[in-house]
Amino acid sequence: MLHYFCAMKNITITLPEEVARWLRVKAAENERSVSKWLAELLEGMQRQEDEYEVAMRRALAIKPRKMEWVDGRKPTREELYDRPSLR
Repeated sequence: MLHYFCAMKNITITLPEEVARWLRVKAAENERSVSKWLAELLEGMQRQEDEYEVAMRRALAIKPRKMEWVDGRKPTREELYDRPSLR
């Protein structure tokens, strides 16, 4: 496993005692310090958000395509929804 070292920034957060106690327990259950556990959780959230943004840009970049209709006419609503798989 490769480990990359990057600059770290200390921050201070204020939590209710009950939440802080829960946090310490969860970090210990995951064999991490509170700082390490929170960093991993937040990095995961950031990665998900970044991946979502990339997927959204990719989806929005797809150009609409022209639909070819049978006999040059659009199907009626009834024709669209009269399919065995929807019954």
